[in-house]
Amino acid sequence: MFTGLVQGLGTVRERRPAGGGVTLLVESGFLLIEPQEGESIAVDGVCLTAKNLSDRCFSADVSPETLRRSSLGSLRVGSKVNLERALRLVDRLGGHLVSGHVDCMAKVLERRPAGDFTLFTFSLEPELGRYVVEKGSIAINGVSLTVNACSTDSFSVSIIPHTLKETTLAGLSVADTVNIEVDIIGKYVEKMLRFPGKKPASTTIDSEFLSRHGFM
Repeated sequence: MFTGLVQGLGTVRERRPAGGGVTLLVESGFLLIEPQEGESIAVDGVCLTAKNLSDRCFSADVSPETLRRSSLGSLRVGSKVNLERALRLVDRLGGHLVSGHVDCMAKVLERRPAGDFTLFTFSLEPELGRYVVEKGSIAINGVSLTVNACSTDSFSVSIIPHTLKETTLAGLSVADTVNIEVDIIGKYVEKMLRFPGKKPASTTIDSEFLSRHGFM
């Protein structure tokens, strides 16, 4: 699980075929403190299992499915990527809950300045439109952003100078492809409303109940 607050940029140093997919060697632009073999790292919003870690580099295997359904398939040696290590329970949740499982790819429809900010408009697959709401959260290449406006097949975000400077979003142009992950909470709510299942037995929680179970 991630927050969508990118910790820094990485650079693809090697890309080689591996079992139908590829193995990427990524150099991190920040120190990987206490690296753990097999930990999860989000690369442009895609959760990958890191191996052969050092304080600056790691490798990750990318499956054919992930290559097909995300922008990782277009990465080349020298490509810049957004990096975020997995959330710890002691960390601040400054963005929103991001799983690292890309829902779709989208294209940049518009990029224009808006004062000190940059306004982007992206395409959106219509079946995902119900999960995108005005002032809600969305992850673009792993970056947690607030939706300015949305329709059934597009949405826009306004990006502050700091975010633009510290992520790969600065290099986006019209027609470029990005990874999109909609807010996972909306998916769970929708499923529970569609398939409510068996209702739990009613329970009265009062001072007697709390005392009996050791809370008082």
